[in-house]
Amino acid sequence: MSGSRSKRLDRRAAVTELLCDRGALLVVSGLGGTTWDLASAGDHDLNFYLWGGMGSAVPMGLGLALAQPRRRVLVITGDGEMLMGLGALATVAVQAPANLAIAVIDNERYGETGDQRTHTALGSDLAAIARAAGIPDAVTLVDGAGLATFRYKLHAAQGPIVAVVKVAQENAGMVLPPRDGVHLRQRFRRCLLGDKAG
Repeated sequence: MSGSRSKRLDRRAAVTELLCDRGALLVVSGLGGTTWDLASAGDHDLNFYLWGGMGSAVPMGLGLALAQPRRRVLVITGDGEMLMGLGALATVAVQAPANLAIAVIDNERYGETGDQRTHTALGSDLAAIARAAGIPDAVTLVDGAGLATFRYKLHAAQGPIVAVVKVAQENAGMVLPPRDGVHLRQRFRRCLLGDKAG
């Protein structure tokens, strides 16, 4: 499906669908576009936005999933960021947290630096790479039915699971969540840990 121009999802609608009835889901978003997508779906105390840490979303989500094994964790990251941190997929596979889901929003572009084509536009298949790293439940999604199945699995299935969500290349624009890192960390900790947050 990489490089294909056939079926594509709307990125904002796809992220909103993933977060429908989210309950107590912990969500980590990657650099730029995926943070704006998450904010567009509604700011939440259990959203952890990574403003400038390219490549950090999957490692952060992995650490969170390991530290909170009774909570479901969703990482929403982009294709450019995932390509930068492919080694994180191998670490996820080795650690194999049952509560971790990764959604790669793949528009085949580096949106932060001028919309240059990423390797996924040229044939690289992130779902196949995830499977080769040792994550057997890794799929590419191009329609609403696949997205709905993934949303169900991120709440119910034994993970880790990965979905590469193929989206249109149109610029969806910025929807900016809070940018204060200390504030974001503190509100996330309070909501997650309550009085134990210190």
